[in-house]
Amino acid sequence: MPTSRGSGGRHVTMLTEGTYPHVHGGVSTWCDQLVRGMPEVDFAVLALTGSGREPVTWELPPNVYRHTSFPLWGAGRGPAAGRPTRGRERRRFLDTYERFLLAILDPEAGCDFGEALYALAERARRGRLTAALRSERALRSLMWIWTMPHLPTAAARPTVHDALTATDLLEHALRPLAAKIAEDSVAHAVSSGLATLPALAAQHFEGVPFLLTEHGIYLRERYLGYRTEPQRWPVKALMLGFYRELNSLGYRKADLITPCNQYNRRWEERGGAPVDRIRTVYNGVDPHAFPYTEAEPDVPTLSWAGRIDPIKDLETLIRAYAVSRAELPELRLRLFGPVPAGNEDYRTRLEKLAAELGVTDGITFEGRVSDVARAYAAGNVVVLSSISEGFPFSLIEAMSCGRATVSTDVGGVREAVGDTGLVVPPREPAVMAAAVTELLRDGERRAELGRRARQRVVDRFTLHRSVDGFRQIYRELAGRPAAATREPDDWTVRLTDPWRQEFVGGGSLS
Repeated sequence: MPTSRGSGGRHVTMLTEGTYPHVHGGVSTWCDQLVRGMPEVDFAVLALTGSGREPVTWELPPNVYRHTSFPLWGAGRGPAAGRPTRGRERRRFLDTYERFLLAILDPEAGCDFGEALYALAERARRGRLTAALRSERALRSLMWIWTMPHLPTAAARPTVHDALTATDLLEHALRPLAAKIAEDSVAHAVSSGLATLPALAAQHFEGVPFLLTEHGIYLRERYLGYRTEPQRWPVKALMLGFYRELNSLGYRKADLITPCNQYNRRWEERGGAPVDRIRTVYNGVDPHAFPYTEAEPDVPTLSWAGRIDPIKDLETLIRAYAVSRAELPELRLRLFGPVPAGNEDYRTRLEKLAAELGVTDGITFEGRVSDVARAYAAGNVVVLSSISEGFPFSLIEAMSCGRATVSTDVGGVREAVGDTGLVVPPREPAVMAAAVTELLRDGERRAELGRRARQRVVDRFTLHRSVDGFRQIYRELAGRPAAATREPDDWTVRLTDPWRQEFVGGGSLS
């Protein structure tokens, strides 16, 4: 694959949703590692955002030749976004839309979700989808299908307000269908769900290769999230049905799927992904950037690193801390990481919980830190309390630093940890507290687990191994045969590349 856009060869369009380059976190870290790890490859980043006004929080490297923020909210995009449809065109749209809704709400009806989605994509590309979806006739179609006697939504007696709410959510979710990807590109969606919409359309209309990488299980997280949403059941049934069908379509259509762990792979196989198109590529860290640290803090301390977000279930961690502190009064809990926009109320809830449990004086919210390795070194034990994860960076980073870990049994956690840490059920603070207390009282065991954790990362989960895996995949999808040797070429990172000097540095792998 040529290294220059001007040469006419394929390049990579990275499709993100709510992450890189606007938000810090595990998936964003992975995106940045991938881009910087291939300075010889040109990347365009198409980022699905909320309003489009979100700042870029990452310094984009020179090989990102274009970054486009595509907002899901605000005014509709496109020169004809408000133009109404007329006559036969309106009838064709309503036929398509009703087949689309039936595919979502009544899978037994035999309507093809993909066929209907591509028809909507064609309209979105002409700037005509928003007005059509928001028309009175489209609302009537939704109400008619919702109230079909054999569908469970009929018993909920959906209202016009429900239809307006669902239409609004669905219209915004479908907006990425209008995003164009260059025909000489490999489309790389770094999550399932909405980020796959431009890739599916580009694959269907222009034959653009489509690569799908999953970190967390997108569909599972949508189900978890909608449990607490205020909408009524008909709205949730429509949106969750949409995400289910979109997820399955992405699995079936992707030219290659690269889960970051075997747990994700099993979900994808159950979701309809062809087994011969799945290739596991583990996340990796640079052992030099996260060096082994034997020294521990003087005061017994638990360390956590990540973004302050409900999916991380920090309530369970704080409750577990309160239980452990009752036995170890000097114990401290240090939480390292930012509060993403919109999660301020969650941070307030955590502070109130700490106050109710009487442990406020032992908990510190450290905010985002530039040297994450120091955050892990700040604890005797590193904890992870999430209810959903892919292959968590915070875990393998902590392991690289030689820290014993206590983490919840979600996603690829067991694959990451192996026998180098303790894994406990999610949402069980008493069990987590018992594991934490056990390790804090046994310094010799902590040290041994930490040494084994470091070696596990060096043996299996290095950044070089991960980036090189995707380099081979990009080459394959671009139509070039994979290289049989490790000699440097235009798709091989040289040890003298500036990014390695800046981000790797010196040091021993021991």
